[in-house]
Amino acid sequence: MSRIIMVILFLLPLSPLAKTIVDNTRDRAVPVEIHQPSNTVNCSATKTCPVALLSAGYGVAHTEYQFLVKILNQAEYLVITVGHELATDPPLSVEGNLYETRAENWQRGADTLVFIRDHFRPKFANFDFENILLIGHSNGGDISAWLINHGATFANHIITLDHRRVPLPRSLDVKVLSIRASDFPADKGVLPSPAEKQKYHDCVVTIANAKHNDMTDEGPSWLTEKIAQIVAGHLAGKPCPKSEK
Repeated sequence: MSRIIMVILFLLPLSPLAKTIVDNTRDRAVPVEIHQPSNTVNCSATKTCPVALLSAGYGVAHTEYQFLVKILNQAEYLVITVGHELATDPPLSVEGNLYETRAENWQRGADTLVFIRDHFRPKFANFDFENILLIGHSNGGDISAWLINHGATFANHIITLDHRRVPLPRSLDVKVLSIRASDFPADKGVLPSPAEKQKYHDCVVTIANAKHNDMTDEGPSWLTEKIAQIVAGHLAGKPCPKSEK
């Protein structure tokens, strides 16, 4: 009986660990939540389980993506959600050439993800920090794409929710899924062309009637369920679904 109880407890979802860690080189406090998969029986130092770093959209708390965390945990991912924006940071630029004026924000976010990876890698030896999935909504997706485009060899997989400014990686070494809302277009060159999608095996999916700002836990259930379904299918290796009109 006691063994049965222990097994049940082992399979129950683990409560997230919320904390703030300090990057001393930048004197920067970074809020994070750590979500371990409930079942880690298959994770070991010799057979590691995957890792995802999840970056929130601008103005959205890093705790507002539990619908994604759930899907990733079910796929045995260790998920670390990251709060990028601090009260002392300059506001996100809304004028000029945004690719240039927002570069400081994206580089700062990229530096934070590198710090998070280096900080937690020795603490979770049973998880693979050499082949990380970067997932981000809006500006969090821009940060994720910026990091890969600027040479982060430890990230070989990216999922974005309607990021709009930074081009997705064009590489056979990086697996790409981008889920698009239908109310705002991405900037020119951000998304792969039809020929590039075929060449690099990228998956870009538009959800009809989806709004950019609704791609969080606060959005309608039909949308979060649809996004979760697409992500789960992608992680399971299913074919890229067709965009909706």
